Amino acid sequence: MDLILDLARKVLGGGQLTMAEALALARTPDSDLPVLLAMADKIRQHYVGDGVDLCAIVNGRSGMCPENCAFCAQSAHHQAQVKVYSLLPEDELVAAAKRAEESGALRFAIVTSGRGVEDDDEFPKIVRALARIKQETRLKVCCSLGTLSRENAEALAAAGVSRYHHNVETSRSFYPQICSTHSYDDRVATIAVAKAAGMEVCSGGIIGLGETMEQRLEMAFELKSYGVDAVPINILNPIPGTALAHQPPLPPREILRTFALFRFILPECGIRTAGGREVNLRDLQSLGLMSGISGMLIGGYLTTGGRACADDLQMIRDLGRQPLSAREV
Repeated sequence: MDLILDLARKVLGGGQLTMAEALALARTPDSDLPVLLAMADKIRQHYVGDGVDLCAIVNGRSGMCPENCAFCAQSAHHQAQVKVYSLLPEDELVAAAKRAEESGALRFAIVTSGRGVEDDDEFPKIVRALARIKQETRLKVCCSLGTLSRENAEALAAAGVSRYHHNVETSRSFYPQICSTHSYDDRVATIAVAKAAGMEVCSGGIIGLGETMEQRLEMAFELKSYGVDAVPINILNPIPGTALAHQPPLPPREILRTFALFRFILPECGIRTAGGREVNLRDLQSLGLMSGISGMLIGGYLTTGGRACADDLQMIRDLGRQPLSAREV
């Protein structure tokens, strides 16, 4: 317990955790887990505040992705049963954003399957939809379109996109176990392109892929070095037909410990829970918001559903916190 308190004081005082210190925290006994979560939440309160940053997404183009990411139901390399469709009509994308705003989201992202949009004739349609969302709602506009050229990144920024989402997925050392059709450096390059265009970057990954805790911490320190603004932490929800369909689930206490460790390492970042929280945390979802988490993805995911937005909003308020809504910012 003394170690947890000492390192919390270090971070609260403006210090930065080392990998050795993070590993030491990771190895503290389960009996001290409540203290670790509480100190992570104190760090969150100090650096980020009590508002909960809510985002929502629409799966704007689904399936038949040529990449072979082991977890992904949309990969053409797998046999998952998912809907396959080209880009949704502009009006449908805008309508999805307006529903997200009504549900309490602060941010909204159009997400598309595929490696990227460099030679994509649908890209101008996406830009038009994003510009309309910016004009017709109070939402902060985001998108996740895979790899980016400098020209396309600048076009997104000009359309009003405030934040680009592009996960590294896992640590550099574990990445070859997850994907072979593009490299970790490809992902890092896209982060750099988005930042150079003036957009904030949302980049995180998935835990429970088979990586070690040390590799999760490696990912956190890598994200810190890239200067990302927000870190979504997904928890693997194994989909039948994918390469990780039979991956055993992480224990909820290990998930909560991971959340807390990310907050110690990334004290000023927006750290949010994303896909898989309902399946993996179950009745302990509220503890996620007491372990250093400052945001949530609400309203469902790319190929799996979530729970009712009203239930998430009630959970947030029951904890004495308030959502940062588009109507208030």
